[in-house]
Amino acid sequence: MPPTKKEPGRVVAGSPRMRQGRVTPVTLAGQNGHHLCARVHKDIACIRRGGLGTYDRLQPRSTRRSTVATGRTHRPATRSRGIPEATVARLPLYLRALTALSERSVPTVSSEELAAAAGVNSAKLRKDFSYLGSYGTRGVGYDVEYLVYQISRELGLTQDWPVVIVGIGNLGAALANYGGFASRGFRVAALIDADPAMAGKPVAGIPVQHTDDLEKIITDNGVSIGVIATPAGAAQQVCDRLVAAGVTSILNFAPTVLSVPDGVDVRKVDLSIELQILAFHEQRKAGEEASGEAAVPAAVTREESTDQGPDGEHPAVMPA
Repeated sequence: MPPTKKEPGRVVAGSPRMRQGRVTPVTLAGQNGHHLCARVHKDIACIRRGGLGTYDRLQPRSTRRSTVATGRTHRPATRSRGIPEATVARLPLYLRALTALSERSVPTVSSEELAAAAGVNSAKLRKDFSYLGSYGTRGVGYDVEYLVYQISRELGLTQDWPVVIVGIGNLGAALANYGGFASRGFRVAALIDADPAMAGKPVAGIPVQHTDDLEKIITDNGVSIGVIATPAGAAQQVCDRLVAAGVTSILNFAPTVLSVPDGVDVRKVDLSIELQILAFHEQRKAGEEASGEAAVPAAVTREESTDQGPDGEHPAVMPA
């Protein structure tokens, strides 16, 4: 069977088990769509545009919202769906663990083993999978290859997603060279920068284009996902232009909060915030250790004071 060519927004041919006629495609009743929220390599938000679980893009986009620094995606209340946001955020963790098992040729895995590999408890994993359908077999576990396909399908990773990266400094160039995007179905379609000196220079084999052509680039490549890696001062303007050109999902690396209209999803990645959180925990641990060390000599002193009195034979008694 010849390989199926990926096209933007098109669902690729079924899994090996489905092609062999062993499994019937599962219809998920009551689910209007699925949304991927993740960090780098697993956290580019996407909107499915075809096949199972299609999102209807909301219009108008007049109401503006702000994203918070935690990286949580804001979602309009009218966009209801069957899978909770927390479950969607854990699906990439399961997929990463399953992919590692598949690469080791492990055929099946129990819920306990998979939960441990993903860093969650097994009850939560089974609850998450209940939103997707029943893919496990009692006493056997989950078919690793088939579950990889099913989760990939739910996340929209069986499609080809063209992505543009705006801001080709050190971070933007590193993202352009990152191989994890392609392995998950995200194709870097264009690199864009405001510096005229960067225009035409190849980064990761892709020539950098000037921001003057941003709207045309978005339209020509059918892009719905944009990555912002610009300085904070330029991020909002870039965001506005991306949205006006038709981008509906943004991964923001700029250290600023973006304001976007309804219907546009934003994920924020701020490495400095993550380091600050780690610094907080390190400071607490250091403080607890210092308090523990100071408490030991004090306890010893109190103990020694009650061992003997002034004559060296009887416990000391403090006057009332």
